[in-house]
Amino acid sequence: MTPRLRGATTSTNLVPGGSGEEPPGTTRSYKSHPRDYAHDPHGPAHRLEEELSETPQSRDPAAGDPIRVLIVDDHALFRRGLEMVLDDEDGVEVVGQCGDGQEAVEQVSDLVPDVVLMDIRMPRRGGIEACTAIKDQVPSVKIVMLTISDEEEDLFEAIKAGATGYLLKDVSIDEVADVVRAVHDGQSFISPSMASKLITEFAAMAKRGDERQQQVPAPKLTDREMEVLRLVARGLGNREIAKELFISENTVKNHIRNILEKLQLHSRMEAVVYAVREKLLEIS
Repeated sequence: MTPRLRGATTSTNLVPGGSGEEPPGTTRSYKSHPRDYAHDPHGPAHRLEEELSETPQSRDPAAGDPIRVLIVDDHALFRRGLEMVLDDEDGVEVVGQCGDGQEAVEQVSDLVPDVVLMDIRMPRRGGIEACTAIKDQVPSVKIVMLTISDEEEDLFEAIKAGATGYLLKDVSIDEVADVVRAVHDGQSFISPSMASKLITEFAAMAKRGDERQQQVPAPKLTDREMEVLRLVARGLGNREIAKELFISENTVKNHIRNILEKLQLHSRMEAVVYAVREKLLEIS
């Protein structure tokens, strides 16, 4: 079955294959990228210097800076269709396309994306292996797997590789744009059908136990941090947690940052694993 995203019009269906295919390994980058100033004899030097020194952390969509997105997929028409609809979204800019994971690894440092949308099954280098390599190069980048694979093993391997999100290609266009904004804001997202598989596996992990982890005393969290962790494990976002606990979203973010630092974790997903293993979350 041809994968596509729901919600696109006839002219923007994200359909792989067809005469518009580019060979695997094709990379497209755009004039908004800093390297283009270097080839423009009329471009002010100070603009080049500012662009090259820019980091994802320095950009603020609220201040008018768009979220830079890199699309990695071996189907050219899918990439182009996704680029078309994302570029219509406020505060989002597609800065490049790559036809496989190898090209993404080679280009990520130059394109400086904030968010990478990447397929799993690709020639030369798959998305999971590329995810690990990209995170090694640019730890701050957020990677969302956008794939047709609903296999549990792919989901678990993607999370272990550092992915912040996992989306199936039957999601709507609005969902993709919302997830791009959410992960850029520090949240995680998994397609609902995959999330249930993830929780089931975490429960099994908790039952099996990890002897090595059990030998290490669990760090002490405050009562409020424990409350926040339980709500994170239930899948609540920052806004929902704030409403539940009658606190501000900024306070929630501070608590989550403190939790991750104390537990030496890197993402909310890892916090869910911890909550299940330590039996902070009851799973029926």
